[in-house]
Amino acid sequence: MNTAPTSTASSNPFADLGLTELLLRALAAEGYSVPTPIQSRAVPPILAGRDLIGCAQTGTGKTAAFALPLIERMLATPRRAAPKRCRTLVLAPTRELASQILEGFKAYGRFANLSAAVIYGGVSQRPQATALQRGVDVLVATPGRLLDLIGQRLVDLRAVEFLVLDEADRMLDMGFIQPIRKIIGMLPTDRQTLLFSATVSAEVRELASDFLCEPLEVKTTPQTTPADTVTQSVYFVSKADKRAKLVELLRGEATGRVIVFTRTKHGADKLHRDLDKAGISAAAIHGNKSQGQRERALAAFKSPQPPVLIATDIAARGIDVDEVSHVVNYELPHEPETYVHRIGRTGRAGLTGAAVSFCDHEERPRLAAIERLLRRAIPQRNEPPAWNAAAAAEDQRGGGGRGEGRPSRGRGQRSGQGRGRPQAGRGAGPRREGRSRQEAPKPESGAAAAATVVRKVPRSKHRRAL
Repeated sequence: MNTAPTSTASSNPFADLGLTELLLRALAAEGYSVPTPIQSRAVPPILAGRDLIGCAQTGTGKTAAFALPLIERMLATPRRAAPKRCRTLVLAPTRELASQILEGFKAYGRFANLSAAVIYGGVSQRPQATALQRGVDVLVATPGRLLDLIGQRLVDLRAVEFLVLDEADRMLDMGFIQPIRKIIGMLPTDRQTLLFSATVSAEVRELASDFLCEPLEVKTTPQTTPADTVTQSVYFVSKADKRAKLVELLRGEATGRVIVFTRTKHGADKLHRDLDKAGISAAAIHGNKSQGQRERALAAFKSPQPPVLIATDIAARGIDVDEVSHVVNYELPHEPETYVHRIGRTGRAGLTGAAVSFCDHEERPRLAAIERLLRRAIPQRNEPPAWNAAAAAEDQRGGGGRGEGRPSRGRGQRSGQGRGRPQAGRGAGPRREGRSRQEAPKPESGAAAAATVVRKVPRSKHRRAL
């Protein structure tokens, strides 16, 4: 990699973070002018060599928060990676996220002669193995496929200097804890380790205590309220009538790009067939789709005449399109925070958007939990049916309470939660995304969390090599 002197342009906020001219040029080319809170807080300690826990939501620029300083550190000590080896390893839970992280590294390192590769399941491993033969500076991987290639001696992790665990909470929810432990057990113990997660649960902290050394925690306040540019509404409709209501909505409103969220892969496929029968162009994206199918669906969605895109929550982490006019919650999510994440796909980049939810009788407790998180009721678009009116009356007598601002205890609608911790994605689609079925966001410079707190995590006893 080529090096260049550090920029002295004090008028550039990114220059104040200690980045070189090569990176500043790349950021300018990407249209980045002001660091987001997670970038401002994370870049300096990473540049200083600290292990770090970064808590940030999707869309806050977290990929740049770790990619920029790691590129800078590699530039400071240029060396060529040996065959089948890498200097930086990034683990991601899904194919789309892995691909977007790779694109981020390529974009930020475009003037640094940076070599990078991505490996994930669902496609032939031959091109991936070929890309690794000469060694790369950055390797982005999903855990399953990485272990497959390690087992075939096509990847050697003994020279890794920097490790990133991205969306650690999602990887734990998807059952990747043991693969992660196996992979980290193959790494040098004197590496720098970064862990990024949307939430820092007890499990995430346990993982951090095992593998990070005296980490600094950088936390941006999770977004629990949607942007003001998103208009929210809810239809009370029976499960049997949802398809007809969706067709009516898509035909009756001026829509552009529309994302329809379902909880399961089977549900996404069935809805895809139903819309096709109704003459509405649609595409489905989820973990059982091949990589080619998923890429074609996303390409069509980004086209001038996009179809309706039907997605599960895990697969939707690969969708990063600004001009989404509508988000439809065909089925309400189990976790209220997932609702906020879903509807955040519209009303972006200064545009307005609409979020419409369908709620049947069984989903009403989920709606109540969402409204408690939002601390307000979601406007209704139709006359409430008898079952909802009765439930509302019960709420007023103290039975449930919609929009009362009370914290939700355990989200309460699922059995088998274990320890009462909400676990996004479980019971809401795939049982587990296996080795060859990983699935999502590229960094955004605009959206940022409201408040940022930095605190030092107590020193861990040691970093286990396992």
